[in-house]
Amino acid sequence: MFDLFVDTSRKGISMALLESGANRYIESIDESARGETASAMLDALLEKAGATLDQVTRVMVTLGPGSFSGLRTGVAFCEGLSFSGKRKLYGVSTLAALACFADASESAAVVIRARKDYWYLRLDEKEGFIETAQVIEALKAHPVKEVVVDEAALADESLQAAFNSTGARTILDKGQPLSKWSNLFNTVTPSLMLEANYIQPSYFEKLH
Repeated sequence: MFDLFVDTSRKGISMALLESGANRYIESIDESARGETASAMLDALLEKAGATLDQVTRVMVTLGPGSFSGLRTGVAFCEGLSFSGKRKLYGVSTLAALACFADASESAAVVIRARKDYWYLRLDEKEGFIETAQVIEALKAHPVKEVVVDEAALADESLQAAFNSTGARTILDKGQPLSKWSNLFNTVTPSLMLEANYIQPSYFEKLH
């Protein structure tokens, strides 16, 4: 049996298959992919794994923050795969998924770019859309050992100084296997249909 992971919240489509109880893991990332290519990507993954869709029993998809069109594409695709009831569908926050790339995900922070001078921050299991100065203030008030970042956060001098001053180790989100998201199966309740209000297309409320 296989778990399927799908992320369309950022550039293109990232998709992976993990065989239950085995070490077989197959991943496909296409930063230029659009919604219409999702089915072809899955077919290619299944062929590489020598598996069929019937062997996929759980599907995990990211709900954002991210591009609204990208998120709707991913969610609709995964809903279609799960509509028959043959597999369980799990929707997860993109930031919670990225936190899994840290060694201790429950105590790690996540900082990724939203737009110029604004960032998505996950800290102490709270998620927000805030300015650079607020991110730095939050990290100093609640220091962590690890911060999962994207390339924009890693290149930002102000954030880099904050990471260094708190002694936090930075982990780049790129190149990490989606299979690390598997622990979220134990914390998220599956749902056959993920309604529109589950999706985080743009901004969170500011952290208090």
